[in-house]
Amino acid sequence: MKILAYGLNYAPELTGIGKYSSELCEWLAGRGHTIEVVTAHPYYPTWKLAKGYDNRSYQHEVRNRVNVHHCPIHLPRSLPTGKSGRILSHASFAASSIPKLLSSAHRLKPDILFAVTPSFLIAPAALAVARIAGTASWLHVQDFELDAAFELGMLEGNALRRTAMSMESMILRRFDRVSTISPRMMDRLRDKGVTPQKSVEFRNWVDTDFIKPADRMTDLRAQLGLTDRHVIALYSGSIAAKQGIESLAEAAVELKDRAPDIVFVFCGGGALLNHLVELASALPNVRFLDLQPNERMPELLATADIHLIPQRAQVADLMLPSKLAPILASGRPAVAMAEAGTQLASEIEGAGIAVSPSNPQSLSNAILRLAGDDQMRTQMGKQGRVFASERWRKESILSSLETRFDELISSRHCHD
Repeated sequence: MKILAYGLNYAPELTGIGKYSSELCEWLAGRGHTIEVVTAHPYYPTWKLAKGYDNRSYQHEVRNRVNVHHCPIHLPRSLPTGKSGRILSHASFAASSIPKLLSSAHRLKPDILFAVTPSFLIAPAALAVARIAGTASWLHVQDFELDAAFELGMLEGNALRRTAMSMESMILRRFDRVSTISPRMMDRLRDKGVTPQKSVEFRNWVDTDFIKPADRMTDLRAQLGLTDRHVIALYSGSIAAKQGIESLAEAAVELKDRAPDIVFVFCGGGALLNHLVELASALPNVRFLDLQPNERMPELLATADIHLIPQRAQVADLMLPSKLAPILASGRPAVAMAEAGTQLASEIEGAGIAVSPSNPQSLSNAILRLAGDDQMRTQMGKQGRVFASERWRKESILSSLETRFDELISSRHCHD
């Protein structure tokens, strides 16, 4: 089959949506399908243009048998901690990508146009180009960014919210298929008017042969100046508003005297990195790392004794952290900021401890509890590995999506 993929993020971005989009496209190309991608120049999560790319022009490259077209995107001079810079960036890509999307659709004549949000600003163009090209339209929702923007106060006003939600629902309902990454998010799709016949659960995944339990005494641990006696609590990924990352800094302050052998390691980048550095860099029990290349991910995850998954209560079930599957596969327990009954709390039950985002003390207590109990960490890590193998295996999830693609194409041919 021929697939035209469209989205803001793609390789060589190391984390988040770009990582999953590129892995999906490369897997499909490896299966013999023809894949073309229209995306922005790589910038995430640092909001700085990746080396080797020219944001003044369109660029084409072939990455692992996938034709990738990079389009210009506005990048603010300073990291966008508010709404205006982020919206302008997303809008600039939505505009600059339309000519390339149209030309790619005309040349490729794809069977499916597969668009990935965020950013939802690309959804109207994806739908319109699919209609013009006479191809099937598929929208994949990695998180409900409009809901999250209102919940976090990045967008405000009841009238604006009603209008935005109405437009979102109208657009969603016009796609041939809409997928998202968790059962709770599937419920939200249906609340927005997407019928069960059009809805598909398409989880993120992990390569359980690549990420697997390993010795905690890694070169990276030695590089950080830490020994066997230290218990490493690791946060790895984007450092942005939806994470509630300040809670981890507060926990580090709380535990620096009570448990000095617990060391918090923050590995990543993003809009709030500088703020986090201001809060925590002077603490003796905190270390910072840059985002690690993909080949070092197994070592990074093995270095941790405890993984940390912060998330603001306001965005519960509007997204599911992309770091969850690799954490489970690594065989280490997690402490997640999630209320009972949310998707994140359900996913780590037995493989970690869920604590209320509104109770900072419970976060410190959970970390302290796991740090002091080697047997509990081992048992929870083993259970996480079981969950990864049963629910998050890359081959199973991507094979299932390939089947759903075939079914959609066949159903359209039957109606022609």
